[in-house]
Amino acid sequence: MQFAHDTEEALEFAAELGNTDPAASRSGTDEIATLEQLADFLAGYPFSGRIDGDEYERRDVLSARDQVRLVWSLERDAAVVQVNKMLADAHALPYLARHDGSDWHLHATTSDAPLGERMRVEAALALTDVIRMDEMQRLRICGADDCAGLILDLSRNGSKRFCSARCGSRMNMIAFRKRKGGQS
Repeated sequence: MQFAHDTEEALEFAAELGNTDPAASRSGTDEIATLEQLADFLAGYPFSGRIDGDEYERRDVLSARDQVRLVWSLERDAAVVQVNKMLADAHALPYLARHDGSDWHLHATTSDAPLGERMRVEAALALTDVIRMDEMQRLRICGADDCAGLILDLSRNGSKRFCSARCGSRMNMIAFRKRKGGQS
């Protein structure tokens, strides 16, 4: 599956954001529970514009994370409703921008909009492409029994089942042990 470069980047970020949730994180804890953790998380992503670094912003980012996780698990028509709400709540007006070494891409909020709002809108714009291309099956929840990690499957055949090699190995080992236990 091939989306526009900025769409793929936004979807990858959305999955990473969603996977900071305790139900999905590698540590089993909220990976943006503190301002320091939020700053560490953001260090890996080139968000332009306003970053306040305060508790209100952290809570708004958590809200963005919850909304992204919700859309990830919805069927197409329900996802449309949620994505449209995310865009409407932000009064999003898409426009082309080029900055910080990135070629032309879409923005739909101003650079002084709150960080959580910019995250929601960026994810929503990317999700509109997924919906329009009828590719919601590319957004899944990890197939491991005890994991709620988000999967963005951009592979050609769309067969990715686990959020990480760790989950895949663990489930393969469980299946292997079941097979071995059933033999005489």
